[in-house]
Amino acid sequence: MIKKINTVWLRLIGDSSSFSLESRIFHSISVGLSILAIFYVPYNLFAGLYVASLSSLLLSLFFYYEYYNSRFNNKPHSNILFGVIGIIVFSFNYFANSGINGSTDIIWPAYLLLVFAISPYRQHLAWLIVYIIGFLVLHLVAYYYPALVKHPFDAGKGELIDRITAFPLPVIAIYIVIKYIRKSYDKERIAVEEKAIAIEVQNQHILLQKEQLEKSDIERNKLMSIISHDMRTPLINIQSYLQLLNENELDGPLRAGIEQELLASTNSTIDMLTNLLQWSKSQMEGPAVNLVSASLLDIIKSTLDMGKIQANKKDIALNYTISPALIVIADMNMLQLVVRNLISNAIKFTPKGGIINIDAQLVQHECKITVSDNGKGIDPGKQDKIFSIYTEPGFGTNNEKGVGLGLLLCKEFIERQGGRIGFESVPGRGSSFFIFIPARANVD
Repeated sequence: MIKKINTVWLRLIGDSSSFSLESRIFHSISVGLSILAIFYVPYNLFAGLYVASLSSLLLSLFFYYEYYNSRFNNKPHSNILFGVIGIIVFSFNYFANSGINGSTDIIWPAYLLLVFAISPYRQHLAWLIVYIIGFLVLHLVAYYYPALVKHPFDAGKGELIDRITAFPLPVIAIYIVIKYIRKSYDKERIAVEEKAIAIEVQNQHILLQKEQLEKSDIERNKLMSIISHDMRTPLINIQSYLQLLNENELDGPLRAGIEQELLASTNSTIDMLTNLLQWSKSQMEGPAVNLVSASLLDIIKSTLDMGKIQANKKDIALNYTISPALIVIADMNMLQLVVRNLISNAIKFTPKGGIINIDAQLVQHECKITVSDNGKGIDPGKQDKIFSIYTEPGFGTNNEKGVGLGLLLCKEFIERQGGRIGFESVPGRGSSFFIFIPARANVD
């Protein structure tokens, strides 16, 4: 039985392939009001509420006319005509049916709900304003000109019959729109949109997987190269130094020299391993960024102090000029790692007795951090790939060697924070690396 009713109902309102969402909602409301009018019009007529009966009849005929044209003649219903007819009918009904003491105010909001249901979203605000203004004007006119208001029934029993007969109309209208019509059709529309989005996402996912596979092959080859050679070589050197110290009793300058070489090799290996682990972690975890507003000096002070210690061991002067009032918006850990890598590179490629300068200044709404050195500079043939995984690591002035991931890691981490990185380099004269990161406050 329920299945048959649903089949008949779907035939009356039309299918989604032939009618828009608003049209199907309009068909549903029209059918519902037509059914309601079969009982509502004669009952009001019998009860002596002639104006209410006439209003219901006119609305039902109007709905049926618009429904027939829309459903069977394929002519779209008129939202404007529907809204205007409502204002006219209810204005007439308001004055002819006891004004504020009648039932018009009960039906008025329900009719506006029907207007919302069958009209595009872009018209809703306009209809809301029109109906509110109409409502206010109607009541003000009735207030200042009470003689215009007719009272077809007496207080008490007449008012009771009027309210009882008027109440089903808005209740049923609200029930149809919210419970059965708009909710189900919105779900249908969302399902269609989600299906289209899912297809698009699937296509993009296939392309992304292909790109990721190609990138993974490159990254895997890079990692294998690092593990098999770049990491293995310094570890073998450390092993050789330790074996030499263990098997021989060395004193004086020879032992001190070996220990110094051992320390340098260990520090270089730790730097290489740190960058390797950080880069691998960033590839696995993705762009997890925790941005905060903080003083730049507070963020990188410990990094600068560690850089000074590292530079002093190579007799390099490391100077920095950073205002405590300079506030940046950054991920503290990422920014520290970037600055640490840039300082480490500057120390690596600057000879003994060299100078490294670090300064920060506000450039519009960004903070520009510059790390400059007077070291060996970068070979022009390597400059295009310096931020790429394809870059080949170079040897420092004391034969320090990295894994070629430091600057790639700097670029990834800076861009994740909404910044950018660049450099200028002249072989034999040094390099200047600069990063731009969002800033918040002006420097006094």
